[in-house]
Amino acid sequence: MAARQQDQVNMALVGAIVAVATIGGLLFGYDSGAVNGTQAGLKAAFALDDNGLGFTVGSLLVGCAAGAFLAGRMADRFGRKRIMVLAAVLFLTGALVQGLTANHALFVIARFFGGMAVGAASVLSPAYISEVAPAAIRGRLTSVQQVMIITGLTLAFVVNYLLAQAAGDSLGQLAGAPAWRWMYLAQAVPAVVFLVALQFIPESPRYLVSSGREGEALAVLTRLFGVEAATRKVDEIRASFAVDHRPRLADVLAPGTVLRPVVWAGLIIALFQQFVGINVIFYYGETLWRLAGVSEKAALERNIFSGLVSIAACFVTMALVDRIGRKPLLLMGSAGMAVSLGTMSWAFSQGTLDAAGALQMDQQLGLIAVIAANIYVVFFNVSWGPVMWVMLGEMFPNQLRGSALAVCGLAQWAANYAVVQSFPAMASGLGLAETYLLYTVSAFISFWLVRAFLPETKGMELEQMEGWGGH
Repeated sequence: MAARQQDQVNMALVGAIVAVATIGGLLFGYDSGAVNGTQAGLKAAFALDDNGLGFTVGSLLVGCAAGAFLAGRMADRFGRKRIMVLAAVLFLTGALVQGLTANHALFVIARFFGGMAVGAASVLSPAYISEVAPAAIRGRLTSVQQVMIITGLTLAFVVNYLLAQAAGDSLGQLAGAPAWRWMYLAQAVPAVVFLVALQFIPESPRYLVSSGREGEALAVLTRLFGVEAATRKVDEIRASFAVDHRPRLADVLAPGTVLRPVVWAGLIIALFQQFVGINVIFYYGETLWRLAGVSEKAALERNIFSGLVSIAACFVTMALVDRIGRKPLLLMGSAGMAVSLGTMSWAFSQGTLDAAGALQMDQQLGLIAVIAANIYVVFFNVSWGPVMWVMLGEMFPNQLRGSALAVCGLAQWAANYAVVQSFPAMASGLGLAETYLLYTVSAFISFWLVRAFLPETKGMELEQMEGWGGH
């Protein structure tokens, strides 16, 4: 029977839904990467010192944390689709204001609201895909989110590179405006595509059932899976919700342990995806390449190459996640990241500091650090990068999903901000080798936490997630 039901899946509609939802992931990556190459313009336009620049750039991450939390809760009240439409509007508005305003306060506010859109997309796109995808292929479809995040990040690097080349540098003029302004304005193009495309996909059937709109849910599920399967799924979805109240934030709580076990498990993968230092690699990749003895221009080109390698690694995940499962991929990733980060820490420990306190390394050691960094990125993008989004989108029972995503999304972005903001101080205070040793320890710890506390969700229907963390 399972095979016959799977044959009835409308893959054209499922594919269209995934394609539209993951534009949010592309914007997530693009908005995160667009700031690279604009720092000189920001400092010149707004007379910023290093602290002011850090605050201006970091305001996006603060918005991300707020957006992830609010989107998870608002999606339970107003629907997944409506909040993704709101995120698209914020993406578009944030891009235009950042590209046009001469007022620093307004720029920061726009960047904060753009960050809210990024945070919302980060939690809602994988959740929405999980709620419409067939269980047998849900993992590979949700993995598309990470492909699109890195595609957006890489696309931002490419667009910024081309704009800077066309203008001479980021401060050069193009059509009456400096190139760095166009780097922000370019974000408006995918934002408009996202906003328009969202009008053509249905609302999540899980949300519709929770809102008492079972007729609409049945219609969506019939289009996706056929009449017989749709009727059964509506009954199963209805049974997964509490009979006495709509989903609410208090559903994540449990007596004695504060949070339900499933929410603690979600927090583990949300936090440790950042504690292993991945965004330090992304944000400071150019520095590592230059330590290996290459020029600044070549270092930027290698950043683009690293992005392409990351995308290729995500395709490996898509091929494996529904075959071998989520947990084995996370365990493999933790082990690989621990070894490669340990190698980087060792290589940095062999360097010396010059009179200005800058790290000096033998070119061969620098090359070892760069190779280890790229091996680390591959392990991350085969495992923790996409699999965290897969699991956060699917592991929570229907009753908890919006609220649990709010809690875990807030934690994930707060950890992102903490790691990125602490890196410069840690690198100068503790030393680069000691800082990367902390990331190594985090990767090692993540292996044992996954082994002890995370379930395997491969092939399970969302309504089966009740067994270990439901109400």
